[in-house]
Amino acid sequence: MYVVVMDNEREERRKRLRTERSDDRPVPVSRQPVHEQCYPAKHYKTYDKSKLPPGWLDCPASGQEIFGIVPSKVPLGEAYNDCIPPGRRYSFKQVIHQQRVLGRKLGLVIDLTNTTRYYSTIDLKKEGIKYVKIQCKGRDSVPENASVNNFVYEVTQFLARQKSKKHILVHCTHGHNRTGYMIVHYIMRTMPKSVTQAIKLFSDARPPGIYKPDYIKTLYEFYHETKPEMVVCPPTPEWKRSSDLDLNGEAVPDDDDDGGSAAPLHDNHEVDAIMTNDDVLGDEIPVDQLDALRLFCYQTLKLNIPVRGNPQFPGSHPVSLNRDNLQLLRQRYYYATWKADGTRYMMLIMMDGCYLIDRSFNFRRVQMRFPCKGTNEVLADKTHHYTLLDGEMIIDTMPESQKQERRYLIYDVMAINHMSVVEVSKSNPYKWKLIERHHYIRTTCYERHAYESRHA
Repeated sequence: MYVVVMDNEREERRKRLRTERSDDRPVPVSRQPVHEQCYPAKHYKTYDKSKLPPGWLDCPASGQEIFGIVPSKVPLGEAYNDCIPPGRRYSFKQVIHQQRVLGRKLGLVIDLTNTTRYYSTIDLKKEGIKYVKIQCKGRDSVPENASVNNFVYEVTQFLARQKSKKHILVHCTHGHNRTGYMIVHYIMRTMPKSVTQAIKLFSDARPPGIYKPDYIKTLYEFYHETKPEMVVCPPTPEWKRSSDLDLNGEAVPDDDDDGGSAAPLHDNHEVDAIMTNDDVLGDEIPVDQLDALRLFCYQTLKLNIPVRGNPQFPGSHPVSLNRDNLQLLRQRYYYATWKADGTRYMMLIMMDGCYLIDRSFNFRRVQMRFPCKGTNEVLADKTHHYTLLDGEMIIDTMPESQKQERRYLIYDVMAINHMSVVEVSKSNPYKWKLIERHHYIRTTCYERHAYESRHA
C-alpha cells in the first residue's frame, strides 16, 4: 500500500511539472533567420527557480570581444525578476549598459536559442539594435549547416555595411557551445586559421570555451582537419554541473538546454553510401545571399538580368554531334571535350567557401578552400574570392579499391578573383598565364598538409 501511495504522489508531481512547463515549449526550428520581429513577453502568473535555465545564475554573463562579436548567456526579461536576486539580474538593460561602460555600442543581437520565452525584443527595437533569430537545438544536436551559413552571412553583412563601429552580441542559453560553435565557423571562413587556433581564440575570450566533445569533434570533421592529441575538451563548468535536480534526483531538463549529447553532422555511414549523380550536394544558403551571387554571375557573364520567370542556368550546355548540329561548326568556332557522364555544375569559389551552381541556377555551399599561390613553407594568407568555373561533377570508381570518388572536371574559367575573363578566348595565352599565376586548382588539401607538417 505504501508503494502505491508513493507511486501516485510521484505521478502527481510529474503531471504538475508538465502543466507548469506547458507554455514554455520551444518554437519550431526554421532554417531562415527571423529579422526585427518583436516577441512580446508572455504573462506568466508566477515564476519559480525551475523556470530558469539550469546553471544560468552562476554562469558568467559575457566574454571578451572576438573580432567585433561579444559572446553572452541569454539575457532574461522582467518576467524572471521574481526568481533572480536584484544584484544578479541580466536583462538587455544591463547588457546595453555594461557594453557602453566598456566603450562598445551594440548594433546587432543574434539569438541562437530554440525558444521565444526568455525576453521581448521591444527594448532592442527602442535602442535601434537589429535582432536576428537563428533557431538552433542545443541539447540534441549541433547547429545545422544551413543555420551556420545564415549566421556567417548575417555577421559578415553587418560588419561590412556599418558606417560606425558597432558590436554584435551573440547568445545561446549559456553562451558557450552553440555560440562558440558559430563563432569558430565564422573565424574559419573569414581568416586563415586552423580549427585548433579558432577554438582557442574562443576559449580565451569565453572560458572554458566549447565544453561538449561532439561539438569540437564535428568542427574538425567539417573542416577536414585531424584533431591534435594536445587538444583536450574542457570539463563541464561547475555552474553547469551544480544545476538543480528534479524530484527524481536527475538534472532538470530545460527546453533550450545546452546539456546532453550532440549528434555529429557527418555520420560515418554517409562515407560508405553509394554515390549517384542525383545526390544533392552542399547546404542551403540564405535567400539574400543567393540573390547577390546570382547577380554577380549575370554581371560577370555580361548577361541581361531576367525580369520574370525562373532563372536560367548561365553555364555552357552540351551539344550532340548529330546531323542537324553539324552545321553549327560552319557558323562559328567551337571547342570539343570529352563526353562525361555526370552532373553539370558551375562552381563559384569564395573566401568563405565554395558554391555549386546547378542547372536551376540554385547555389549550395560545400566546404572547400582554394588558397591563392603561396610557398611550400607557410599557409597562404589569401584564398580565391569570386572565381567562377564551368564544368561537370563526375563519379569515378578507383580500380584498386573500388572506392567511389567525386571529381569536378573544369571546362572553362569565367572569372578569376572578381576579374571577368569571359571575353578572353581559350586559345589566348594570356588566359592560361592568369590561371597559372593564381594556381586556382590548389585546394585546401595542400593547406591542411602544410599546417600539419609544421605542427607534427
